[in-house]
Amino acid sequence: MRTPIHSADPLAGYLAAKKEIDAAVARVLAVGRYILGPEVEAFEKEFTAYLDCAGAVAVANGTDALELALRALGVEPGDKVVTVANTVSATAAAIQAVGAGTVFVDIEPGTMLMDAAQLERTLKSDRSIKAVVPVHLYGQPCDMAEITRLARAHGAAVVEDCAQAHGAEVDGRKAGAWGDLAAFSFYPTKNLGALGDGGAVTGGDAALLGKVRLLRQYGWRTRYVSEVAGRNSRLDEIQAAILRARLPRLDEENAHRARLASVYLELLKDTPLRLPVTGRGRTHVWHQFVVRTPRRDELQRALAGHGVHCGILYPVPLHRQPAFAQPVSLPETERACAEVLSLPCHLGLDAAQVEKIAESVRKILTT
Repeated sequence: MRTPIHSADPLAGYLAAKKEIDAAVARVLAVGRYILGPEVEAFEKEFTAYLDCAGAVAVANGTDALELALRALGVEPGDKVVTVANTVSATAAAIQAVGAGTVFVDIEPGTMLMDAAQLERTLKSDRSIKAVVPVHLYGQPCDMAEITRLARAHGAAVVEDCAQAHGAEVDGRKAGAWGDLAAFSFYPTKNLGALGDGGAVTGGDAALLGKVRLLRQYGWRTRYVSEVAGRNSRLDEIQAAILRARLPRLDEENAHRARLASVYLELLKDTPLRLPVTGRGRTHVWHQFVVRTPRRDELQRALAGHGVHCGILYPVPLHRQPAFAQPVSLPETERACAEVLSLPCHLGLDAAQVEKIAESVRKILTT
């Protein structure tokens, strides 16, 4: 490639909506209110309508969204929370931040998402589990109908980790509208990205969302009077205005990602790579296009030599990292983390570029 292709391109998201974003930022600057003002309120309403859920509470980032959701649900020190280990550290960090213990379950070998059968075994064997955090990884939602059924049957709450699944659906229902609460990140590389940090908690229970709203700003309902021991986790007005400018384009931009993914799927279908598997009834929004191969590191190096820079999400499972280490057996998770490679799939690319990337992949694998 004459011009290097990177695994993500947040600048492309800005340029696609430059006129709207520039106007939104100018609007905020002209008003002179920069924290928890009308832009945040409007974004919360618009994101709620998009997800078709009961409400949204904007917060500072996705990790805070997970932590505040768990706190609102009453997860406390000594409780246990179930999640997967093939995710970013933020998922486990949020669980640790509330003082809870993390229980890891294995993943489905195809989708690489939480295995509901493994979850059921874990819930049956440990009645003290307080919550389940399914991670909608790479743009594909988990089997939420089964996961929520199992969790509720065993008295556990569900907090969806939607950081990579803006607009994804299960049976026509958006990710973020299934669990008791859900956490979104608006980090710049996400499908719906701000131009800085940002996050939101969404859900179907107005009372729980009210707790999150208290927790995000010192527990204040009346200014300077803390009803509970909250914290500072506020989305600023500029980021909210940028998200409002980008939200109407989300479905169109997800469709662009899907078109790029379809090119990859067609051109790489007869290679030795394991290609992405989409579960029945699920709408994938292709935050990442993830292939698998035992030759992962070799393929990544060779593609970099062709000017194509790929990501690895994630190379070391959480239960093998010093901060979260546990002597637990997760064979499917470990196999996946040793093999996954994210080929570039973002708004900065067109179909012709993806065809060239796929051609490079084929050449490397046949030499």
